[in-house]
Amino acid sequence: MESGVALVGASAGAFRLLNAGLERLAPSPARGNPWKWRNLWTSLAHSLLSGAGALLGFALHPSMAQDLIEGHSPASHRLLGVSLGYFLQDFVDMASNQTLQQCWELLFHHSVVIVCFGFAFLTGRFVGFAMVALLVEVNSVFLHLRSLLRMAGRAPGAASYRLTRLLNLGTYLVFRISTLAWMTRWLVLHREIVPTGPYALSLVGMSIMMPMNIILFCRLLRSDFLSSGQREKDK
Repeated sequence: MESGVALVGASAGAFRLLNAGLERLAPSPARGNPWKWRNLWTSLAHSLLSGAGALLGFALHPSMAQDLIEGHSPASHRLLGVSLGYFLQDFVDMASNQTLQQCWELLFHHSVVIVCFGFAFLTGRFVGFAMVALLVEVNSVFLHLRSLLRMAGRAPGAASYRLTRLLNLGTYLVFRISTLAWMTRWLVLHREIVPTGPYALSLVGMSIMMPMNIILFCRLLRSDFLSSGQREKDK
């Protein structure tokens, strides 16, 4: 237990140090909001680490996919602790630097993640299920990169931005919408083997996450594709 708490604390501290050191690297267009710039880069670092780690975990230990409750490797359990540390750090960072009106959706999202990941990490159960949830971070890589390109002043017509928004939309459907739908389906199909408490916690989490992600997808689609198409017609 003590080593687990130390891992989460070390992770939160490491992400905090990274966050603090990034502000000076902001390009001129982003200096009007240096907090958002460093927060996005810190989130991108977490997404790269956790998304790649979750993919690698299933590749090296495919048996984890057969038993999402008890089956996991020690490395996957440690990755979950590292990710939990990030979400705790990011929750505090947002709450300290933004108003509740600006960030309540993300604070709510992080609260649900912290409760679910914290339960899995402390009990050592449902770690495989949490690794499936971390596959969402594969999409978050492109979601954060899209925001960073916008902050850096890249025009919507730039090749780098067009490629990023396409990858963002594609991975959003595969690693976010489809993954969350699969997790909900798995819960329903395995109701008899999941204890009542974790089942209720997971189902509540999925019922919150799915609508939030569908709303965000619609916003991205409207911003990156529908609006740009309308602008082309207006020219």
